Amino acid sequence: MSINSINLVGRAGRDPEVRYFESGSIVANLTMAVNRRSRNDDPDWFNLEIWGKQAQVAADYVKKGSLIGISGSFKLDQWKDKASGENKSKPVIRVDRLELLGSKKDSLNDGMNNNTQSANDIPF
Repeated sequence: MSINSINLVGRAGRDPEVRYFESGSIVANLTMAVNRRSRNDDPDWFNLEIWGKQAQVAADYVKKGSLIGISGSFKLDQWKDKASGENKSKPVIRVDRLELLGSKKDSLNDGMNNNTQSANDIPF
């Protein structure tokens, strides 16, 4: 038996980078900071990859600093650097479920300042 499951709660480190494909697929990439138990420790940073409807939700509602919860699995992206020919890799969390955890007050403040919709208007 093998299990590859990750659940994290933290804050978005940046606005999602969103790409739309001719096939109709969508992917959002962003970073997430997760605090450790001790306030003296630096947070752990994770690279997130979100596909499909969840990616569109991230694009529409997640901003730098947003409190989010994710469930997903670990994967290791591997590629060959075009310039040096060197093999490279990067750990990534492939997100299956994204939850917006910010308070209603946070959403209302964002709506007033950035003309965005509140998290209650998410179409799913």
